[in-house]
Amino acid sequence: MNAPAPTTVKSYLRPIDRDGLLAFAEKGRNNPASRGTNKVHTVMQGIYRSLSYVGDHEAVVVDEPLHLFGEDTAPAPGEIVLSGLGGCLAVGITAVATWKQVKLSKLEIFLEADIGNPAAWGAGGAPMQPEQMGFQEIRVKVLVEGDATREELDEIVKHANFYSPVANSMRNPIPFSIALAD
Repeated sequence: MNAPAPTTVKSYLRPIDRDGLLAFAEKGRNNPASRGTNKVHTVMQGIYRSLSYVGDHEAVVVDEPLHLFGEDTAPAPGEIVLSGLGGCLAVGITAVATWKQVKLSKLEIFLEADIGNPAAWGAGGAPMQPEQMGFQEIRVKVLVEGDATREELDEIVKHANFYSPVANSMRNPIPFSIALAD
């Protein structure tokens, strides 16, 4: 008796609502100046551990590693920033793939950035200028698979990167203000 030939089953990531996406895109085309507002409330617990509240979600916990005098109970601020970038790129890649009617079966994003703190947060460390601090380079690698060619997937990733709100916030100078609360 001959054994049945093995079959390959391809599963896809859960899709988003394409009709809703197209309606959202049309709304943006009709009102390109529209803006939303993200709001976060951060409360320091002590040492370097803080809780950031976003809407009705569980708090995002931020800490510093032991070598930076934190307790290493949660990701560091820079890691949280990179996670926001990774999430935004993943959303964008998913949206562009959906728009182009490409089904994705895998999407993973690997991010790393070079950061230093010789200024010691301005607490007596090396005197530095703002452009010398923070991320000095960000590197992103995208592992994406779906029912498209490698070239088409590469174009989806590039398109999503170009339109990523978080990537553009990091690439481009933006007005920034800070003041004591009333």
